[in-house]
This record gives sequence, C-alpha cells and structure tokens, in this order.
Amino acid sequence: MEYELGKSYDEINVGETASFSKTVTETDIALFAAITGDFNPMHMNEEFAKKTPFKTRIAHGGIAHSLIAPVWGTKLPGLGTIALEIKTRFKAPTYIGDTITATTEVIEKMEERRWIKMKLTWTNQKGEVVGTGEGLVVPPPKLK
Repeated sequence: MEYELGKSYDEINVGETASFSKTVTETDIALFAAITGDFNPMHMNEEFAKKTPFKTRIAHGGIAHSLIAPVWGTKLPGLGTIALEIKTRFKAPTYIGDTITATTEVIEKMEERRWIKMKLTWTNQKGEVVGTGEGLVVPPPKLK
C-alpha cells in the first residue's frame, strides 16, 4: 500500500483551514473511560450527573480535544505530521449525541524550526464553541 505524505512546510499557507466532525456516542464514552481509566460518574452515571451543574451526563473533555488528531494526521498538514503541543480551553460541555467539529487554521509559519502554529476551534452541531486552543506541529518533509 502506498501512502502520500501531507503538505510540507513550504506547501502550507497562513490562513489554510481543515476540519473533522464526529458525533459523540455512548460507545465513545465507554471506550474512552476504558482506555483512560476515567470513570468519573459525571460521564458514566446519569443519577450522579443530574446533581451536577450540567443536569445530565457529559462527554469526557478529552474526546472532543482528541478530534484534532484526524485533522492534523489526515488533512492539514496531513500524513507524517508530528504534534508538538496542544493547548485547549473548554468553553462548554460536550453532551452525548453532540456532533463536534474540530477545525484547525494555520496562523503562523515559524521559519527557524519550520514549525506551524495552528488556531484550534471545536464547535457543536448548533454552532456553539465548546473549545478553543492553539497547537504546534512539524509538517512532514517534502520527499524528492
């Protein structure tokens, strides 16, 4: 099987964007809890969650946060990208059944190290921002 690397540093332009969307399911909650060990009842137990400010269960923040990985790894820059840093600020909860769109935008090219700085935004199906952030990546090399 042949793979084509994503965009190299020189092929990327400030202002470029890419997105990935996924609907968060009960299965995602269970699998994320199993993988991470985070069985916080706010995510797992409806009776407990009813007593919280959210009044119902919410998804782990890490589920929405992790949706930037398929953007970077398959779209922009694409295959071969190395993630260096991700900073996230959660603005609103993600509920089971929400469709989250993770979007990245190139905001700076850092010539000295040939790194790319990205603005990150996570929105739900209502267009509400559930998270914002910034990331730093090393795009794949240009193969000759």
